[in-house]
Amino acid sequence: MTTSSFHTADEVNYAPQGKPAPVVKPGEFAFAAVALDHGHIYGMTNGLLEAGATLKYVYDPDPAKVAAFQSRYPGVKAARSEDEVFADPEVRLIAGAAVTSERCALGLRAMDAGKDYFTDKAPFTTLDQLAAARRKVAETGRKYMVYYSERLHVESAIAAGQLIQQGAIGRVIQVLGLGPHRLNASSRPEWFFQKEKYGGILCDIGSHQIEQFLFYAGETDATVVRSQIGNYAHPQYPELDDFGDAMLVGAGGATQYFRVDWFTPDGLGTWGDGRTLILGTEGYIELRKYIDVGTNEGANQVILVNGERERKFSVSGQVGYPFFGELILDCINRTENAMTQAHAFKAAELCLIAQRDAVVVSK
Repeated sequence: MTTSSFHTADEVNYAPQGKPAPVVKPGEFAFAAVALDHGHIYGMTNGLLEAGATLKYVYDPDPAKVAAFQSRYPGVKAARSEDEVFADPEVRLIAGAAVTSERCALGLRAMDAGKDYFTDKAPFTTLDQLAAARRKVAETGRKYMVYYSERLHVESAIAAGQLIQQGAIGRVIQVLGLGPHRLNASSRPEWFFQKEKYGGILCDIGSHQIEQFLFYAGETDATVVRSQIGNYAHPQYPELDDFGDAMLVGAGGATQYFRVDWFTPDGLGTWGDGRTLILGTEGYIELRKYIDVGTNEGANQVILVNGERERKFSVSGQVGYPFFGELILDCINRTENAMTQAHAFKAAELCLIAQRDAVVVSK
């Protein structure tokens, strides 16, 4: 079964589906979807269901969002309130895709209710929110996990991590990330264009890039050397950053450059030509994540060049999405195999710093 998604022309509704790989029995691990402001909630839900979790509740104050969610996941109960979800002892995990600036507050309430929390990226819009979440995690022992989907829900990105762990390119010394997106402004909610609510482009889609750098390079900390933002072509949305880039240096010496933007042309067959290039001391890996322009080879193309060979291969339907099963088991066993809390928070911290310190190059 190859991976698939619906509305792949629109990143808002990008929701990968893969092979079921349950790690628990039916009913053993229940979760709820709360706050449906971003379509990533569908990808988060798909991943958890495929790993064997049971979707017990959905809640959002907008009945239309709830109805759409129920049409996609028949049988899920529409909760009357957020409190109804939080009060149910069977619910172990809250999955949410709230307005970005409201994600932290939802997570704090979930952790206070004794639940682990799984939020869409970006997990915060301010460093104060991050500090509050760190305190709450320390206080409650609950998890505040983040859906960094451009690594966790992309098979080529997962394959790259496996190759690196196998030593295929030696020590990683540089990660180059390109994260273009299609704006589709008419499909975006009003809050998407309000910087206080969405956080800015480096905070938002830049978070994917920084998370991948830390993971692939094995870095636990980094310094933002330079970051830039601009609004080159959308004066009707004065608070939108339609372009951003940054350079980072890891504490262990690896470097990163990434670019994110909202300039995917309408002629491209998907929402963005996302690419990652990972340079090691003994080779390099290139990922053509969502499309391989000019070929019929499809998404999830991996290029590997090292001292032994040069190879290009597709991994669609071959790798799966192990994060979700690992997350469920982490919640049950109180382990950190899917992602450490320190890693999730460090990626968030660095994207907030990059956004805060960004030089405005066009407006």
